[in-house]
Amino acid sequence: MRIEITPTQGLVVTLPRGWSLQKVPEVLQQRAGWIRKHLSLLQATPGEFPAHLSRPETAYREEARRYFTQRTRYWAERMGVTFGRITIREQKTRWGSCSRQGNLNFNWRLILAPPPVIDYVIVHELAHRLHLNHSPAFWATVGRHLPDFARHRRWLKENGHRLWQYTGEEKGDVPGG
Repeated sequence: MRIEITPTQGLVVTLPRGWSLQKVPEVLQQRAGWIRKHLSLLQATPGEFPAHLSRPETAYREEARRYFTQRTRYWAERMGVTFGRITIREQKTRWGSCSRQGNLNFNWRLILAPPPVIDYVIVHELAHRLHLNHSPAFWATVGRHLPDFARHRRWLKENGHRLWQYTGEEKGDVPGG
């Protein structure tokens, strides 16, 4: 049985084929502490985001397009790779992706993350231009360009859910706003 907490769906339980529904309440009870902890992480943390995060989503998308394009050009040159087009969208499960053709997709919410975290995602996606997998060679490429990438990857894993708290609709909609 898989239990996950997502910013958009909350508690999600996935059962393997053949699993009895009768086992679910017992397992959820056993994991209640973990569930409460992770659900509480989705709650707004006052002061966590700067007050300027009150612009509409379209403004963030425009800023993301400008900034991600600039940083992607910078990193592509340093890494000696090329890329196709850059698309800014709301990806429900990814911060970025790279197609075989070299087209890059970035989640607009990533613009709310610290710049070193954004650079990590960009370098990660550009590394796929050399390695279309997550092999040791792929991670070596990421590490060669961002030696402290693990810290930024960890930040995204531990704090990425907070980027989903902002809906981009109105002031006061932002955690702490």
